[in-house]
Amino acid sequence: QVQLVESGGGLVQPGGSLRLSCAASLSSFSRVTMGWYRQAPGKQRELVAKITGGGSTNYADSVKGRFTISRDNTKITVYLQMNSLKPEDTAVYYCNADLTTWGQRKYWGQGTQVTVSS
Repeated sequence: QVQLVESGGGLVQPGGSLRLSCAASLSSFSRVTMGWYRQAPGKQRELVAKITGGGSTNYADSVKGRFTISRDNTKITVYLQMNSLKPEDTAVYYCNADLTTWGQRKYWGQGTQVTVSS
């Protein structure tokens, strides 16, 4: 059973920074594409960033240059460093593990709230 546990959310002022972590229980972690998604109230869940097992990254246009996704395969953890935060970044952030390459499904964490407000 795949489990993903996010941490690091909270309240931050505009212009501030947060680092989200996602600890995974996943034996094939180093080969799996991991992602961060977010969902704001009344909006659909959207991709923020993803990173392949080989380290290739992809970002939503709205966060390029401000957010950085990374992974530590020895710690079986993926991170999202968020800088220059804006009020519109306020959302619940979800960690995702994409196992569809192996005929399985995508797995989700429980989410962590990020609120950007003065």
